[in-house]
Amino acid sequence: MLNEPTHTRLRWRARLQAEWLLVLFALLAIALALFDPQPLASYRRWLQLPTLAGLLGLLVTIQGIRDSGLVQHAAGALVARMHSLRGLGLLLVGMTALLSMVLTNDVSLFLVVPLTVAIGGMSNLPVARMAVLEALAVNAGSTLSPIGNPQNLLLWQHAQLPFLHFAAAMLPVAAVMFAMVAALTWLWLPRDRIALSADRIDGHAVSNAQALLSTLALVAMVLMMEHGHALLGAGLLLLPFALLDRRLLARIDWLLLATFAAIFLGLGHLAELPWVSHALGRLDFGQPLTLYLAGIAASQLISNVPATVLLLDRAPDAIALAVAVNVGGFGLAIGSLANLIALRLARQPHGLRLLHRVSIPFLLACAPLAYLAWRWTAA
Repeated sequence: MLNEPTHTRLRWRARLQAEWLLVLFALLAIALALFDPQPLASYRRWLQLPTLAGLLGLLVTIQGIRDSGLVQHAAGALVARMHSLRGLGLLLVGMTALLSMVLTNDVSLFLVVPLTVAIGGMSNLPVARMAVLEALAVNAGSTLSPIGNPQNLLLWQHAQLPFLHFAAAMLPVAAVMFAMVAALTWLWLPRDRIALSADRIDGHAVSNAQALLSTLALVAMVLMMEHGHALLGAGLLLLPFALLDRRLLARIDWLLLATFAAIFLGLGHLAELPWVSHALGRLDFGQPLTLYLAGIAASQLISNVPATVLLLDRAPDAIALAVAVNVGGFGLAIGSLANLIALRLARQPHGLRLLHRVSIPFLLACAPLAYLAWRWTAA
């Protein structure tokens, strides 16, 4: 039998291994702060507090929806009406892509991935594969809309383009992406019929009041984020739960928030190092292919939102940059923060490895096709 100190060390070692992304980017942020100290205002800017506050608000509302039993009830109803795993997979992928156009990519994942996990708990749906497919689908769907993801919102506002003009310019690329995701869904999921395990269906009654209040809170939080009041929205959500239901707050994935904070600090600082800026200054971003490849490469290194910020003032064509950084959301998990959210919500063994086995080849196939579709329609 292990003594208490040994047991504690093993427990912490397992925890650190599970939270390796948090550890990696925290060490990066600390190392850069030590070797290249910056004013406090820079760290506040890199931390992106509105984004973190918005994520916190989403975590609170989705936890409330989960606790109400609504997700489990919806999962049971959905499974009862579907017959094949491929059909169910296409429905979930299509729902994810559609929601991401309207509610942003992270909100759609917060809605669909818990539903997928609940369905997997009562049937033979392969949850790990579906989480990867939904991560790909949310990148494809959000590409079309100016409000679908943070990089599109930033570029749309920066370029002052009409909403429909932006969407029309992105349509060929988004269509290529989603067609590839749909084809992958059909080919990768088993041809089996859905096997429903009746004994694993959650029989708890749905709390209609909690479901309604949490859903309204989710809508309100999205609206607050859209109008630039994410900090206020998160505060208004936290206060009543802190007073009335602290147990719900305890069930929130606080380490996910910490992971994103570390990513923002580390990558934000890295992107503004002088040698990085000097290297970018040597590239001719007036050439479409150069900008396209640079946007994809930067997304693979520092994620597509920081890559957009890094290249924003250097790119003469906002649509070209939007195409590049949205395609760059595929590939490595860090390419899009939506990938990390999907994996975190699904919590499947070896999920990161599975994502890379699929997403990297997907990027290699998608990048040339998306470029050709964009250039052909832009000509």
